[in-house]
Amino acid sequence: MIDGAGAHMETQYSAADLTERKRRRIRLARLEADIAYFQARLEMIGEPKTANQLTQRKAFVLLLKTVSTKVAKVQRERPG
Repeated sequence: MIDGAGAHMETQYSAADLTERKRRRIRLARLEADIAYFQARLEMIGEPKTANQLTQRKAFVLLLKTVSTKVAKVQRERPG
């Protein structure tokens, strides 16, 4: 009985590991989509011609850097 319970616990841990891996993959995909969006917005703004465009550009550059840092962190957390 104890061996059977141990095998069941092992299965639960494996399921938990799979769920965590799935969450990481989803989080990474969302962050990468955010990066693509920020890059596209920066491309659309181009060289700012107005104060509003300059402000938008600064905001998107900051967001891009922040999200890129998060992507690097998530990638480091991934199990080998």
